[in-house]
Amino acid sequence: IPQDPSNQKCGRKKTVSFSSMPSEKKISSASDCISFMQAGCELKKVRPNSRIYNRFFTLDPDLQALRWEPSKKDLDKAKLDISAIKEIRLGKNTETFRNNGLADQISEDCALSVIHGENYESLDLVANSADVANIWVSGLRYLVSRSKQPLDLMESSHDTPRFAWLKTVFDAADVDGNGIMLEDTSVELIKKLNPTLKESKIRLKFKEIQKSKEKLTTRVTKEEFCEAFSELCTRPEVYFLLVQISKNKEYLDANDLMLFLEAEQGVTHITEEMCLDIIRRYELSEEGRLKGFLAIDGFTQYLLSPECDIFDPEHKKIVQDMTQPLSHYYINASHNTYLIEDQLRGPADINGYVRALKMSCRSIELDVCDGPDNEPIICNRNNMTSPLAFRNVIEVINKLAFFASEYPLILCLGNHCSVQQQKVAVQHMKRIFGNKLYTEAPLSSEAYLPSPEKLKMKIIVKGKKLPCDQDILEGEVTDEDEEAEISRRLSEDFTREPKLVWLCRELSDLVSLCKSVQYKDFETSMKFQNYWEICSFSEAEASRIANEYPEDFVNYNKKFLSRVYPSAMRIDSSNLNPQDFWNCGCQIVAMNYQTPGPMMDLHTGWFLQNGGCGYVLRPSVMRDEVSYFSANTKGIVPGVSPQVLHVKIISGQNFPKPKGACAKGDVIDPYVCIEIHGIPADCTEQRTKTVQQNSDNPIFDESFEFQINLPELAMIRFVVLDDDYIGDEFIGQYTIPLECLQPGYRHIPLRSFVGDIMEHVTLFVHIAITNRSGGGKAQKRSLSVRIGKKAREYTMLRNTGLKTIDDIFKLAVHPLREATDMRENMQNAMVSVKELCGLPPMASLKQCILTLSSRLVSSDNAPSVTLCMKDAFPYLEPLGAVPDVQKKVLAAYDLV
Repeated sequence: IPQDPSNQKCGRKKTVSFSSMPSEKKISSASDCISFMQAGCELKKVRPNSRIYNRFFTLDPDLQALRWEPSKKDLDKAKLDISAIKEIRLGKNTETFRNNGLADQISEDCALSVIHGENYESLDLVANSADVANIWVSGLRYLVSRSKQPLDLMESSHDTPRFAWLKTVFDAADVDGNGIMLEDTSVELIKKLNPTLKESKIRLKFKEIQKSKEKLTTRVTKEEFCEAFSELCTRPEVYFLLVQISKNKEYLDANDLMLFLEAEQGVTHITEEMCLDIIRRYELSEEGRLKGFLAIDGFTQYLLSPECDIFDPEHKKIVQDMTQPLSHYYINASHNTYLIEDQLRGPADINGYVRALKMSCRSIELDVCDGPDNEPIICNRNNMTSPLAFRNVIEVINKLAFFASEYPLILCLGNHCSVQQQKVAVQHMKRIFGNKLYTEAPLSSEAYLPSPEKLKMKIIVKGKKLPCDQDILEGEVTDEDEEAEISRRLSEDFTREPKLVWLCRELSDLVSLCKSVQYKDFETSMKFQNYWEICSFSEAEASRIANEYPEDFVNYNKKFLSRVYPSAMRIDSSNLNPQDFWNCGCQIVAMNYQTPGPMMDLHTGWFLQNGGCGYVLRPSVMRDEVSYFSANTKGIVPGVSPQVLHVKIISGQNFPKPKGACAKGDVIDPYVCIEIHGIPADCTEQRTKTVQQNSDNPIFDESFEFQINLPELAMIRFVVLDDDYIGDEFIGQYTIPLECLQPGYRHIPLRSFVGDIMEHVTLFVHIAITNRSGGGKAQKRSLSVRIGKKAREYTMLRNTGLKTIDDIFKLAVHPLREATDMRENMQNAMVSVKELCGLPPMASLKQCILTLSSRLVSSDNAPSVTLCMKDAFPYLEPLGAVPDVQKKVLAAYDLV
């Protein structure tokens, strides 16, 4: 049975994750990782011949070697000395994983490789969960970096900067100076340091600690306070990240932070001073601020700060060209703006206008009827009980028209008044709007509408117009299209002539750039329609045209504005999917602002870009005179570079219970859906596994990859749902245009069902965007080289049949092929460097160079290569003999 896609749960089958952390003991220091590894656990050992073995791995008590059993080798052989380890990689980043037939079934986030020996051999392992993989990677990296130093390496976790800071916090609150504190005071202190924690959880933690020490008193010592804080406030996933980027220390210095911001977060022009400034602002300890280091708590605060928001702050300003014709922009539009309930019985309400204008809506609708005392009113014509005085509505619009955006506001006027009251309405508009009203006659010498820049602070009236060639004071025009369609649908006779209404010259003269006309077909429009005329399409009609003539629709919308309004059948004020019509270039897609849900999320998310000004420039394939675009294209869009979006859902923070879950306790089983919206070829969705009974900090640790063929039209929607729901499963969502994503480790502020930001409710993710060849599965090298030439997709030119033009464009065929070859060769060379550096496909060139640089320094810190300029390129020349492994990497670098 075909289901309604909006109600369908994500396509992937339900899987459940039981966090593998032993009895909820959270990892909050290197010694926790070491203890876990000494106790040992089962890991799968992957061999190049596609065989996979289960083995039990442990770390020696003296921390000198890694052992596994059972093994056919002697006990002395089934081990790996820590001193022989070169690097530890997380993910499937070795030849063994790339060439293993079963690799597809292994999760990227559970795989790890230990690279050892002079020839860089790999021990390839798979953990039962991403948690366990992270513990082994962090613990081994810590040991390797410490093995280069004297052996008192297991510094107790009580000497770390964090504990020094916690002791000063405790001492400041311990007024008597006895070194003990009432439990209530301790609870309040921790709550003050971390407001997101529930009091019951803090009390439970103190009870656990006291029980483990068999204490009878409830007084809290300094050590117990520090232990409780560490266990409650350390997010393991942030701790693992800190260890990884601090080169296995327990804090970051300015240099670590600088490399992290450049290589991971994609920040440019970063200086050491800027990093010290971040440390001064976010580090909690006095000592850290003075010495310039960031410990786990400050780093967590920094990652949660607006500076690490997923939304690119550049797009909070106007970043697009605002001087193109009006028809080249998507325009934020509302349907029946005066309604705040359903279409049939809903009363008219002034708040509909207030809300829409405050949300940067740039096209609002007014249905004007005759009112008492010769004063026109605005009302729902199906429910005349609570009309609004037209004059009052105009005053509110005038006050808020440019509150959220200075770009033009379009008033779609549905006129149902007598000629007498039309004249009153005109007087009100002229008096209240004054010179904001745009009434200049359009110039027939122009071919396109003026730009939003030119129309700043102007109010444009959309409506019917009397013929210019007749000198009459009033005349008959066809009724506004939407009303006509509704009455046609309600009557049996579909062929009925459209209803006529009287229009006075004064109201006709207020309409200049948006004269409403009836759509017949594209051929007629392209021949006879003037650029200042606008057609309105019902949802059903626009859908039919979009399916039958997608290219013509895009071409039509290059020059003319089209407005699409929801079907008359949507009595409940539900919303159409705006993306379906944006894909065809329709500018004004009218939304029922009063109805929250996925469609309104897309609409709100889309118009966050470009400074939230209500105008978004369409992709160039939809604007250029010569381009040819159909939304239904399968795969690559000519002239557009496809991208690969890599998303890792790491964890969630402070998820609330679904609002409508009536009979449920406070426990939830969250999972995350990632939806991609855009042209049909890009639309898809995936989901994470479910995490059982954890709303405070569920760890997902799952990676996904999406190919995006038209990035400029793509949006990504993150939805958090409850798998064990009664009545309501929705926890929160966030929708963002692909163009506004910031790369790196980011927190997503989740919004409620009605679109409000929920305090402290976040999703922690890692984002990377690569070009097509840079991402995806690496092919086996020999094969890709053999088929590389054949599989290339070259840009083809289509003959127009005009000889002069075709002859000119023929000259472009060869340069286009050369450019494609150069790009593909470059991308293939980059894939080689990433593979040889043991980095995933989404790594950047900066990350490759960082990895390379650590390898090219010998044990006594002497460089083994020198950087020299040849033919304006920076080559790496070896100094003396270099191991074979490094020769391969250098050759791949040279090729790039």
